[in-house]
Amino acid sequence: MTIRTRFAPSPTGYIHIGNARTALFAWLYARHMKGHFILRIEDTDLKRSTDESIQAIVEGLSWLGMDYDEGPIYQTKRFDHYKAIVQQLLDEGKAYRCYCSKDRLENLRKEQLKNKIKPRYDQCCRLLKEPKPNTPYVIRFKNPEEGSIRFDDAVCGTIEINNSELDDLIIVRPDGSPTYNFCVVVDDMDMEITHVIRGADHINNTPRQINIFKALGAKPPIYAHVPLILGEDKKPLSKRHGTVSVMQFQEEGFLPQALLNYLVRLGWSHGDQEIFSSKEMIDLFSLEHIHQSPAIFDLQKLLWLNQHYLKYINPIEIAEHLKWQMKNQQIDITQGPELSDVVQAQVERCKTLKEMAEKSRYFYEPVENYDKKSAEKHLTTESMNILKSFTPQLEQLTDWHIEAIHKIIIELSEKMDLKLGKIAQPIRVAVTGSTISPPIDITLKLIGHDRSIKRLKQAIDYING
Repeated sequence: MTIRTRFAPSPTGYIHIGNARTALFAWLYARHMKGHFILRIEDTDLKRSTDESIQAIVEGLSWLGMDYDEGPIYQTKRFDHYKAIVQQLLDEGKAYRCYCSKDRLENLRKEQLKNKIKPRYDQCCRLLKEPKPNTPYVIRFKNPEEGSIRFDDAVCGTIEINNSELDDLIIVRPDGSPTYNFCVVVDDMDMEITHVIRGADHINNTPRQINIFKALGAKPPIYAHVPLILGEDKKPLSKRHGTVSVMQFQEEGFLPQALLNYLVRLGWSHGDQEIFSSKEMIDLFSLEHIHQSPAIFDLQKLLWLNQHYLKYINPIEIAEHLKWQMKNQQIDITQGPELSDVVQAQVERCKTLKEMAEKSRYFYEPVENYDKKSAEKHLTTESMNILKSFTPQLEQLTDWHIEAIHKIIIELSEKMDLKLGKIAQPIRVAVTGSTISPPIDITLKLIGHDRSIKRLKQAIDYING
């Protein structure tokens, strides 16, 4: 049997962390079992579904490196097929038209709540023999009234729900559009999905869907409901916790490898191992090791992971991600050092690519303003001699390499009988605008000969007033 999993988001917004973690687990299981991973767009909510959201879903999966074998498959392009299956259920007496008005249903619900009865449809139209012409209606699934639904969840264990707890759910709205629980079953059946891996918030839908599978004479897939992700306040992760959209993490400067590694550890483990390559995730992943308890989202741990990957991934590969970040911050990199060299120079000082881009702006753009405190301390009449002595020597340097630049700084330090810091800081403020940068010889090398000289002269003019 070929294992077939799916990621089936609703295109009504961005991919949030919970979506991405669910997609990752489904993708990893399919890859581990050498099966197929399908992308299905559940866009039956016509009012809220948008093309922008669909694009965000595709871009998010692409950025994270989760390739799919089939799709995107759109539910809205399958309406005729759903309509045919609904008619089949009507013909077989497994579904019926319900003509109850919204007012009647609302009054029913209020009365049930008043009497402390669990709100559910009272099957008013279930036994109707004749249609009601010119009366709006929905179509309801005729749920079994006796027995129970029992299934073995791959994460949560055995779950059993009495059919008496379930009502006759609506499978077609008044406008003729099919509903989520119905479409999901038809799609999973047609696409031969073997394993449905999704959030624990869907557990209540599962018994209803299994009953529809049975009504259609199909075998339900194996279900694996993964626990929710909570914020550090132990409440479900939401916008109030800050960055929750996958593409926001790209904007904030996280590497996709780091986010994937972090996501896989949100509710899954393999011993005490913390760092996983994509290959290791695929080789080691199993549904049995998904935890039953909710996972806590810890931004500090994600930052730690991101810094780890910044240090250990090839700088050329990181540079491709940094290029996107530079463009996002409107930094023109056409005139300046290679980005891979910037990565090597800055990697020990930055936790994110956003931070790296912000701290590397002076490699590509003129220094138009100095940090006030830095200038007051280091661009003074006392440092004038340092800059005036250093600039001509640097100007005459034909061998623009770190070693040669470093040699001039050392010789100047010895000649002026000053510690290296006393020499380096005025130079650093002159060429970067602040006291923070990589070692000054590396900084000068990356800024370049002509631009370094220009900035040193500019600082001298600044001191002269």
